[in-house]
Amino acid sequence: MAKQDDAATAGAHAGVAARRENFLAALETVRKKIVFTTHTPVIAGNESHKYQAIFYTGADLGFSKNELKLIGGDPFNMTVAGLHLSRGANAVAELHAVTAKKMWAGVKNASNIIAITNGVHNATWQDAGIADAVKSYCAAGKNARELAAKLIWSRHSILKNNLMEDVYARTGVRLDRERLTIGFARRAAAYKRSDLILHNKDIIEPLFREGKLQIIFSGKAHPNDQSGKRIVSNLVAMAAKYPGSVVYLENYDMNIGAMVTRGCDIWLNNPIRPQEASGTSGMKAAMNGVINFSVLDGWWPEGCVHGVNGWQMGDAYEGDDHESVDANSLYNVLLNEIIPTYYENREKWIDMMAQSVIMSQVHFSAARMLDGYITGLYN
Repeated sequence: MAKQDDAATAGAHAGVAARRENFLAALETVRKKIVFTTHTPVIAGNESHKYQAIFYTGADLGFSKNELKLIGGDPFNMTVAGLHLSRGANAVAELHAVTAKKMWAGVKNASNIIAITNGVHNATWQDAGIADAVKSYCAAGKNARELAAKLIWSRHSILKNNLMEDVYARTGVRLDRERLTIGFARRAAAYKRSDLILHNKDIIEPLFREGKLQIIFSGKAHPNDQSGKRIVSNLVAMAAKYPGSVVYLENYDMNIGAMVTRGCDIWLNNPIRPQEASGTSGMKAAMNGVINFSVLDGWWPEGCVHGVNGWQMGDAYEGDDHESVDANSLYNVLLNEIIPTYYENREKWIDMMAQSVIMSQVHFSAARMLDGYITGLYN
């Protein structure tokens, strides 16, 4: 009987060893066929699951707990699994690659993370009239530059008017076509700080009263994101408090996204650095001559030349006092550079619009991005 037990035990161990060898061989085979893109550095965006829930729901797919740990760690993390199951991985901006490598440095046997900055599809997001006007502006000689600049401003005015009409149809609020218009439309997550510009009412309220500024907000919060929903509630309250100066567009979708990234004057972006992965809405705006005003996070450090093709907020600050540091910089640049340029130096403003389009329409296009995937990851 003892010999039989020993034989059975040896057979079981051999079976376990064989299964492990087969599993590891299969893992290597799979890795050769998979590449992985990691995205948000925010922990909540990198979902993880307890093994009790995985087995209870049948999501284990027949793998043992030890095998699943080799894939996704403990608890099972989807990003860790992606890094284990791929032969190569990429982040979606140069800064994001630095952040992601630090974030996942403790994952053993993970694929290497490179940077392939996101891009957007020109034909979908860029207004053809703006693209043509900027092309004429670049080709114009010194004597024809003024006429070409007028073409840019004329087309922008049409797009801005379209936005104002759309806002009126959706909200009943009639905005001022001549007023500096800031757009902020994106997912309502706490780290994006949608309401940062409203941080100091002693500064922002006079700008509203004097008719120097109006802001269009839009965006949705995840149903389980209580912080995001509070931000949306605050923006709706601000729209009620400042009628005619602040509007909130409900049911954010691609149509609203296209309208605001073409029709605003300034595209505002103020995430907590370095929590923004890329920020493609800013690319869409830039391609339409809507000038970016952003924290140096996501894609913006790769594109920004301050005062030439846009404005930076802060100086790449990554400390605990980010709220006051970034808000102070926001107001300083807004009051001392953006507003004076818009109302007093239209020639410079239009040149910045043109430089914004030139900077973005090739380097931050989907075509360039796809080339990066083909040459940098797929091969």
